Amino acid sequence: MEKLEQIYEGKAKKVFKTTDPERYIVDYKDDATAFNGAKKGTIVGKGVINNQMTNFFMQRMEAAGIPTHFVQELSERETLVKKVSIVPLEVIIRNISAGSFAKRYGVEEGIVFDAPTIEFSYKSDPLDDPLLNEYHALALKLATKEEIETIKKYAFAVNDVLKAFWAECGVTLVDFKLEFGKISDGSIVLADEISPDTCRLWDSKTHEKLDKDRFRRDMGGVEDAYAEVMKRMKAHDAN
Repeated sequence: MEKLEQIYEGKAKKVFKTTDPERYIVDYKDDATAFNGAKKGTIVGKGVINNQMTNFFMQRMEAAGIPTHFVQELSERETLVKKVSIVPLEVIIRNISAGSFAKRYGVEEGIVFDAPTIEFSYKSDPLDDPLLNEYHALALKLATKEEIETIKKYAFAVNDVLKAFWAECGVTLVDFKLEFGKISDGSIVLADEISPDTCRLWDSKTHEKLDKDRFRRDMGGVEDAYAEVMKRMKAHDAN
C-alpha cells in the first residue's frame, strides 16, 4: 500500500491518503500545543511515544470488544488506520477532579469521584470546544441518539480497561479525552489517540504529574514524564 498526498495536519498529527480509499496513514509529530493552540512548543520524542502507546492501547481495546480505527503500526511514528469521519464530539471521562473541571466548579484537584463522570465538548477550534450536553448534540445533529449511547458505552468501557492497566503500573488515571468516528458502514469506532497528550496520569504514590500538564503549566521535565509512562507501560507488557 502506497502513501499518497497529505490531506490533514492537526496540532499533533498529519494524515495521508493511501492507494486504498478506506485506509489512511497517521504520522505523529513532536509539536505540542495547549489552550486550543494558544501555547506552542515541542516535546522531543513525543510523536514516537504517542504513536506506539496509542497502538498498544487500541489493540487492548479491540481485545476488550471496543472497535477501533487501528489497522497496523508501520513505523515508530506512522500507523495505518481505517478511514473514519470523526464525530465532532470530544468525550471526556473523569475519575478525579483536575484541570478545567476543578477550575470550572471551584473545587480542588484530587477529589476522587464515587463514579466516573462523562462530558462532551463540541469539537470546534473557532468556538474553543464549548461544553455541551446530549440534547445540544442532537439539536446540532452532531450524532444520533443511538450513536451517543454507543459512544458513552464504549467510553466507560475504555475507562475500565485503562484504569485497571495503569493501576498495575503504579499510575492513577485521572481523566482523559476520546474521539470517535464512523467507518464506511456507518458503525462507530474509537479513533484519534490514547497518550500522555490526551490522558492525565499521576504517579499513584507521589501524585507527580506524568502527562501534558507538565507542558501546559511550565513544570519542566515533560520529556522525562512521557518517557516514564512509556517505560512503565513496556515493563508491564513484558511481565
